[in-house]
Amino acid sequence: MKQGVLVYDRENDRIDIRFGLEDYYGGLHCGTTFDVLIGRRWIPTRIELGRVWYLVGIKTSNLEGLRVRI
Repeated sequence: MKQGVLVYDRENDRIDIRFGLEDYYGGLHCGTTFDVLIGRRWIPTRIELGRVWYLVGIKTSNLEGLRVRI
C-alpha cells in the first residue's frame, strides 16, 4: 500500500492523492476505496460526489490534506 495526502486537482475537477512532489495517483473516481487516517486509526472508506466530494462515513468539510493509503 502507498500512503499520501488528498489534494484537489483544479484542472480535472477531481480529488487526487499526492504521494510525493511529482507522484500522484491520477485522480479518484466515485466509488474508489481506500483508508483514511483518523487520529491513530486507519478507517476504510470510499469517495463519492454529491454537491461536493465526500468520504462515506467520514464527517469532515475539507478533504484536502487528509492522510490516506491505497
